[in-house]
Amino acid sequence: MDFEFDEDQELLRETVRRFLADQAPISPYVREQLETPSGTSPEVWTGLAELGVTGLLVPEDQGGSGMGMVDMAVVLEEMGRTVHPGPFPSTAVAAASLLTLVGETGGEDGGDGSDLLPELAAGATRATVVLPVDGDLDAWDVGASGDRLTGEVAHIADAPAAELLIVVANTDDGLGVFTVDAGAPGLEVIATETVDATRKQGTVALRDTPARRVGSGDATVAVAATRDRMIAAAVVDGVGAAEQALALAVAYAKEREQFGKPIGSFQAVQHLCAEMLVSVELGRAAAHYACWACDGADAAERRRAVTMAAAFAGDGFYRVGASAIQVFGGVGFTWEHDIHLFYKRLLTLQQYGGPSHTHLETLATIALS
Repeated sequence: MDFEFDEDQELLRETVRRFLADQAPISPYVREQLETPSGTSPEVWTGLAELGVTGLLVPEDQGGSGMGMVDMAVVLEEMGRTVHPGPFPSTAVAAASLLTLVGETGGEDGGDGSDLLPELAAGATRATVVLPVDGDLDAWDVGASGDRLTGEVAHIADAPAAELLIVVANTDDGLGVFTVDAGAPGLEVIATETVDATRKQGTVALRDTPARRVGSGDATVAVAATRDRMIAAAVVDGVGAAEQALALAVAYAKEREQFGKPIGSFQAVQHLCAEMLVSVELGRAAAHYACWACDGADAAERRRAVTMAAAFAGDGFYRVGASAIQVFGGVGFTWEHDIHLFYKRLLTLQQYGGPSHTHLETLATIALS
């Protein structure tokens, strides 16, 4: 098994890195988007679409590139390195994955969602998936009565900016997937204030809301695969954020002097940086394997790999962010310095899909079953 990125993937990395540095740097772009409901600007969103990254997971016959999560990992790492805001993971990973996977179950005359995929690939539609990333799918409490949906769900990523909501609901034949247009009757989206303003969230309330079903039959398999992709995407983003937090801390330790010496010469600071490096590299290996498993492993191994990556990243990457703040000292707590943005991003990851102990419990159940 080869975990080295190939030449095309490295070229993709360089292209995305250059675009983000030129068009969406932390200052001023990211800081400006902290105050917007969408977290993105039309120019940057269009630019990402023109690069083709919004359609990486969309099949080629639907206007995308037909690539996999390993390729997407390249893009997400770079976005993590710049704490890039906006609905990219919700649209390009979650929505694209669910519509593609559930479409394989059938449906006619657009009932498979194929008419929506070209819009996602082209960046013409921003979307999110109303799906629990933690907890048991059997306990999901959004219900469908015919083509009407009822239920309320909190902490849905990028819900305030979504033009299309893809909702997972209980039906008579298992889990079903439905699309709801923003502004539909009975739909209310309430923006939620969060610690990490680069990750917008909202509560989605559905009250007898008209919807269109996508696919046919029980969509549990597609929903489970999509949820694993969403978690893997968050962990890979965390790899980029943790790596950059480490880089900033090391650079600061080399230039900041105390008692006439760079603080990086002190053993305590060296130990912090060394421990951060170990966490970044172990987390990177777990995240890349999880992305590979999402592309090429069976459902059981995919679930194990994603759970393992999330369990490690939740605590390991959080410690990277917290240690970086310690290296910076007082300046790390100021709004003006960028390091707090990385810390908040990693703090949010700690709770994504549930706290680390729930991932460890799931991993134990998988290992012992």
